[in-house]
Amino acid sequence: MAQVNIRIDDELKIRADNIFEELGLNMTTAFTMFIRQTIRQGGIPFKVTTKKDPFYNPVNMKILRQSIKEAEEGKLITKTWDELLAMEK
Repeated sequence: MAQVNIRIDDELKIRADNIFEELGLNMTTAFTMFIRQTIRQGGIPFKVTTKKDPFYNPVNMKILRQSIKEAEEGKLITKTWDELLAMEK
């Protein structure tokens, strides 16, 4: 069996390990899955692009940060489904 050694940023590895653990995987299994999918698809098994997700634009990020701050401060407003529908009209 072949052995592959890679270097990766410590924080990146920790974050990936945490996700893989939630999925019931380890780094070796996840990497093997990636390689198998690469072979099956004849290339990288996801779109590689320099485009950024438009969701993460500065305006949305400001709103998200403010919402998180308000949630942490306990300033949540709750509405029923009917109230939300009424607001839509």
